[in-house]
Amino acid sequence: MRPLSWDSVYPGFDNLASQAPHTLDDAANEAASGSCVVPSADALTTSQLFEEYAAFALRALLHLGVRDADVEDVCQEVFVVVHRKLSDFEGRSSVRTWLYGICVRVAKDHRQRAHRRYEEPCAAPPSGSCAATQEVTLQRARALRAFEHALDQLDDAKREVFVLFEIEGLSMKEVAEALDCPLQTAYSRLHAAREIILGAMQLFHGGAL
Repeated sequence: MRPLSWDSVYPGFDNLASQAPHTLDDAANEAASGSCVVPSADALTTSQLFEEYAAFALRALLHLGVRDADVEDVCQEVFVVVHRKLSDFEGRSSVRTWLYGICVRVAKDHRQRAHRRYEEPCAAPPSGSCAATQEVTLQRARALRAFEHALDQLDDAKREVFVLFEIEGLSMKEVAEALDCPLQTAYSRLHAAREIILGAMQLFHGGAL
């Protein structure tokens, strides 16, 4: 199964998972071809993982429903868990898959601890007519809010699969490993999540999709 092309649903979707920095997983692939040496699992350090994967973790946490105001603190929680569990990492999955599994669990715990939801204030629309570029920017901002609202309609299980597969680009096998669920269960959750997201975005676009 391949990720859907969501850019027609939410213009700018393809930028959600921006080009990632060179990571240990990339180095592992290069090592297989003899072009690079990657440290063994035993040699990994928390600081090395933070340097390589902090941007990944921050983005994943945001897409998993952690508020902008909280995401840096929650990211720190992720790497506290990484530090505590690093000695248990056996290399049976990729570093990225292992780390995303931690992100998913920490994000879920954070949301469960939250007692109320805050709404971010949005700027008032400019008065008068907008230039074409301003109109495009406003439309993208509206689409982003609609897409985020659609994500919020998913329960944790569906949102996690959708984010990891459609946005972060993990394979379905990696998603199932990260979430510790059967592969077929991950596929079922993805299918249901796609239906909900598409339905919500159809409403935003006035049924034009």
